[in-house]
Formats: sequence, structure tokens, C-alpha cells
Amino acid sequence: MKSFLSLGMLLLGCSICSYSQTLSNAQLHQKRGYAHQKNNVVFLNPSFQLNQDSVENSSSDSFPSPKSVMYKSMIIPGWGQITNRQIWKVPIVYGLLGGLAWYSMDLTKRYHDYRAAYYNLNSETDDDMRFGPTPDYIPESANLQELKSIRNTYRNRRDMVYIGIGLAYGLNVIDAYVFAHMRSFDVSEDLSMKTRIKPSVMAQATPGFTLSIDLITK
Repeated sequence: MKSFLSLGMLLLGCSICSYSQTLSNAQLHQKRGYAHQKNNVVFLNPSFQLNQDSVENSSSDSFPSPKSVMYKSMIIPGWGQITNRQIWKVPIVYGLLGGLAWYSMDLTKRYHDYRAAYYNLNSETDDDMRFGPTPDYIPESANLQELKSIRNTYRNRRDMVYIGIGLAYGLNVIDAYVFAHMRSFDVSEDLSMKTRIKPSVMAQATPGFTLSIDLITK
């Protein structure tokens, strides 16, 4: 169980680590131009007002909508990763989900075996093979308390694996959705920032000042 959870954390970690590399590759195909993004912060006497104006970067690449990527991952696990051009994550997604599914089936079978043995070997229950025959690898002289304890252990492990499957499925959706958002972020070293402060007059002739923060891509 711990190994499967480790694989899940590896999937999320790899998504963050590959973010910078993917951005660099995408920027090689972009037309370098002047992009200007301005955040105007207007301070009043006790409060402040935030206005944001932005000029879109001219880019030849189009990024998929994060919502569409999320829905794709919800319908078919790994589809969102393919849309994000991270096909190398698909084996990790299906390895995690497939491994947990196989482990849950093995635990379910063992739980059913010990449940049948406990029911059949218990003198206080009817001998009607309600849960099937007793498996050959469980002796008829087995202690009932031990059978009950083992049965409960397998059942609890199976339930925990079911939770792990749900978490792995959710991690697949979150990974695709977050990376779809991060792909369009520009974190190159060409970014610079300029700040300007100038006085201004607010509503009802209230004096104040404006702080402008300009993010410029050269």
C-alpha cells in the first residue's frame, strides 16, 4: 500500500518538476514581442482599490482549456495527461490504478475465503454453505478467533485500498488540471518589473496616490 502511495506522490512531483522544462520548450516556438501587463493599485484613505489591465502575449501556441483537460481526465484517466503532452505519465497513472485494483481483488478473495471458513466451522451457525465451501488451504481445526481476526484484517485492508483507488483517480484529475493551468505561465528570465507612484484624486476630491506595477517581457 505504501509503495502505491509513493507512486502517487511521484506522479505529482514529476508534474511540478517538468513544468519548467515544458515552458522552456514551448517558448522556443513563440514569437518574441513586447508584452505588457499592468497592475494599478489605487490606495484610498482607509482602503484600497485594485484595477488590472493586461495586454495578451502574441503566441503561436494555443493551450487547452484547464476545464476541458479536467473533464477528459475524469472520463478516461490519462487523457488529460495526453492533452497536456505528458504521455509519459500515462503508464504511471495506469500502473497505480491497475496495481491498486489487482491488490483489492486479491484481498477481496482472501476475505471471502476466511469469511466462508469462519461461517462453516462455527458450530453456532447453520451448516448451509452460505458463503461457499471452506478453501482447502484452511484446516478444519483452525481457531475460530484467529479466522475472525484474519477475516477482519483482509476486509480492512481491502477498504483502505478502495480509498487509495479513489485518491489515485483524484490525483490523476488534479495533476492534469493543475498542469494545464501552469503551462501558460511565463517564468522565463526575460521578465522585468517597473514600479511607478503618482498622486491622484479619488472620488469626492479625496487625495490619494496610485502605485503601478509593470511586468514586461522583452
